[in-house]
Amino acid sequence: MSEGSNQQPGGCLCGAIRFTIDRDTIAGQSHCQCRDCQRATGSAFATFCFVPDAGFHAESGEPKGYTVPGSSGRGVTRFFCAECGSQLYSEVGVLPGMKFVKSGALDDASWMSPQSAFWCDTAQPWVAMPEDIAAIAKNPG
Repeated sequence: MSEGSNQQPGGCLCGAIRFTIDRDTIAGQSHCQCRDCQRATGSAFATFCFVPDAGFHAESGEPKGYTVPGSSGRGVTRFFCAECGSQLYSEVGVLPGMKFVKSGALDDASWMSPQSAFWCDTAQPWVAMPEDIAAIAKNPG
């Protein structure tokens, strides 16, 4: 990322998929501790930033999506690289036009500072979230 630029590159582990997000468009940052995110990431939670479609720019590759019903009954599609399996972003039916870009898919996520954690009622007991972020039992709203 060049100095003064608000463009943040990202992609998958094998390099087949590349994208850029515009950091000026980010609507928020969070952790999700739902069981689906735990399974999808193979970890205790997913960390992501909310990026409107206008702030997300696909550069190369075609991600594969897997859709499950969310708690609202509407779909949650997690996009990943079909070659290496890297999680990239999610799209949620209750928030059309927004991508939940996974922090691990960004080339540099050191600037991220999540303000909330969702689905705290299914958090793993061995994980402590920072006390200064909002802890939400299920989904916000």
